[in-house]
Amino acid sequence: MNPNRPISEVMTSKLITVGPAASAHHIKAIFDQNEFHHLPVVESNDKLLGIISKQDFYKVAYVLSLQTTGRTWSEKEYEVLRAKDLMTEHPLSLEPEDTIGLAADIFLANQFHAIPVIEAERLIGLVTTHDLLLYSFNSPIVEEWP
Repeated sequence: MNPNRPISEVMTSKLITVGPAASAHHIKAIFDQNEFHHLPVVESNDKLLGIISKQDFYKVAYVLSLQTTGRTWSEKEYEVLRAKDLMTEHPLSLEPEDTIGLAADIFLANQFHAIPVIEAERLIGLVTTHDLLLYSFNSPIVEEWP
């Protein structure tokens, strides 16, 4: 693996995103219907506002279940919750020319598994730990990490 290659070569660029007013029900449906674990929250011009991880979403759902008196009440709370309430605001981001090695260092130093890729203030992709693993193990020549 060449850690000096740009992340634009490994990032996911076909993204599903939501706006800040997306309901918790809509977000749950997206996570249930797809295999990914991170959902960017963007304005209409693709400006990144935040990111929702599947783990964080279900953590909120669990806490909500503990704080409410039952399923009916939880359902009512879901009607009120929006993406802007669930997202991590101002997530760390990278640019497409940043390196795979930099992304790997960030993943190793932190407890998250996805980094949005921004160009000219627009979300253009997402690089995940899965993307780096896929690149590492599909690379024809595995180079030593410095």
